[in-house]
Amino acid sequence: MGPGWRAPSAALVGGSVAVFGALRRAALALPRPAAVRSRPGRAWRWRNLLVSFAHSVLAGLWALFSLWHSPELLSDIQDGYSVSGHLLVCFSSGYFIHDSLDIIFNHQSRSSWEYLVHHAMAISAFVSLIITGRFLVAAMLLLLVEVSNIFLTVRMLLKMSNVPSPALYEANKYVNLVMYFAFRLAPQAYLTWYFLRYVEVQGQGAFLTANLLLLDAMILMYFSRLLRSDFFPSLRKGSAGRDVDGEKFLID
Repeated sequence: MGPGWRAPSAALVGGSVAVFGALRRAALALPRPAAVRSRPGRAWRWRNLLVSFAHSVLAGLWALFSLWHSPELLSDIQDGYSVSGHLLVCFSSGYFIHDSLDIIFNHQSRSSWEYLVHHAMAISAFVSLIITGRFLVAAMLLLLVEVSNIFLTVRMLLKMSNVPSPALYEANKYVNLVMYFAFRLAPQAYLTWYFLRYVEVQGQGAFLTANLLLLDAMILMYFSRLLRSDFFPSLRKGSAGRDVDGEKFLID
């Protein structure tokens, strides 16, 4: 099974969409905190975050283990290949498709448009990787971001549930910051440097480089929001009294 193995990929992606659909339905049966039950607008957001958390745990640890198990892949970011990495990209593609449909069908597009833009970028990039069999290792490095997303999602779940334990939120706040640097900013900075230095700006290389640069801008914007919200709240603007029940943003 190598880079030419593409026939089952559509089925794998479709299967992943179905798996996350089943997780979404299972989340409906889970108990919800009183703070969520008392605010109907938070119900979708809570369920969506639980599914996002499941993807972050599975995909983040999967990417980390795959790269740890096969470190030689890092020496060939453009043409390196592994079955585990291929399956991971199909798995995450299914999640991004499912989450996009969940946002659209639940009429959350306006409040979550940034996520729709991100997902469209991720889906198009991953489909190109599946078709060509190239830059798979770059996708695995990018999916390390899901390790960081574990703590970002925990942060938002704690905020939504009004957990009466400031110590728990404070502890996660600092762990979240470390993970943001280690698994989001560092891999993103390395890949941006690599693409600008070594990848030809034509065809698939140009498309992925453009995606990467747009993602850089989004990540820096999210990072500034996170710092203002958790470490410099006096710098926040226009957030007082704002109803964010329907929004999906993980770093409000």
